[in-house]
Amino acid sequence: MARGNGSFITQFILVGLTDQPDLKLPLFFLFLVMYIVTVLGNMGLITIIGLNSHLHTPMYFFLFNLSFIDLSYSSTFTPKMLVNFIFKQNIISYMGCMTQLYFFCFFSISECYVLTSMAYDRYVAIRKPLLYSVVMSPKVCSSLMLGSYFMAFSGATAHTGCMLRLTFCDANTINHYLCDIFPLLQLSCTSTYVNELEVFIVGGINVIVPSVAIFVSYGFILSSILHISSTEGRSKAFGTCSSHIIAVSLFFGSAAFMYLKPSSAVSMGEGKISSVFYTNTVPLMNPLIYSLRNKDVKIALRKTLSMRRF
Repeated sequence: MARGNGSFITQFILVGLTDQPDLKLPLFFLFLVMYIVTVLGNMGLITIIGLNSHLHTPMYFFLFNLSFIDLSYSSTFTPKMLVNFIFKQNIISYMGCMTQLYFFCFFSISECYVLTSMAYDRYVAIRKPLLYSVVMSPKVCSSLMLGSYFMAFSGATAHTGCMLRLTFCDANTINHYLCDIFPLLQLSCTSTYVNELEVFIVGGINVIVPSVAIFVSYGFILSSILHISSTEGRSKAFGTCSSHIIAVSLFFGSAAFMYLKPSSAVSMGEGKISSVFYTNTVPLMNPLIYSLRNKDVKIALRKTLSMRRF
């Protein structure tokens, strides 16, 4: 008998992104480089924001947390993904799989709400600049972050708790590069109706509510931008908004494609390709989108490097 609430399976085998041997080595180097850039980019942001007091503002407070989440998020599954490209079989224990599922859900849901908090921060900065320091006080910022982590904890606990109630009998090959919800549901030898309902409700709340809040915020922001008389000011504001909307669309769009439909309708080939966008590409792009194009961060980076040389 195996551990895990009646499960007969003690370990799973992760199929990975591809089963074609000729593609495994090129993909290994591709995702290794992506992971290294992701780690360096997000660690760099965390360090720069932490060391420079002029970046201790609400905007960079949220960016600090976003970088921490992206770093933790990608580290939850990427090392195991890279192993799959090297070894013939990538084995993960039952409890290891459930742990990976929990933290994968936790950090992905956290990202949804941090992106929402960032959109709200920009909304207040542009629509109510005179009240910005009052509305976005340290207490409010901390409350928004605590709320984000609470929603992540609740969602991850619901997803993982429902998964632990299932029984896995004989099939133990997960057609994915990580322990995700739908690939695991396809292996269960008991009814998954409750799980599918839970994913639709919890996933719907954590995708639709933040995405609607973000786009409503940016609707008001764009309305304000259109009233800016300076062409240069409008262009700069549009550039910032478009970058954020592109990143949000990529993250929420790929997540919605994967989770907001029945598991029977999910092709694992399509699901794995979609997953690459919100698991690997978004954490890689966020440092570029939100900071490396930012003048304040560039100044802080030069200041930090000059201090180290001194």
